[in-house]
Amino acid sequence: MNELEARLLAAHAAGDGKAMVALYCEAAEAAPSEDERAFFLTQAHVFAMETAHPDAARLRDTLVEMGRETPL
Repeated sequence: MNELEARLLAAHAAGDGKAMVALYCEAAEAAPSEDERAFFLTQAHVFAMETAHPDAARLRDTLVEMGRETPL
């Protein structure tokens, strides 16, 4: 397990949704493929919506640009 995975697991265990937004965004930046990047950004978006995170709209826009979400 790498350090980012350990931090993600700790955030999940603590129920820290705001930390999960940041950590999943970090994972997306390091993702080796577009599919993995989309997966991590989707997870970040879900937690952003659950926590009313200020990046929720930006994350959704990114997913729309990637063709992984439909425009409203």
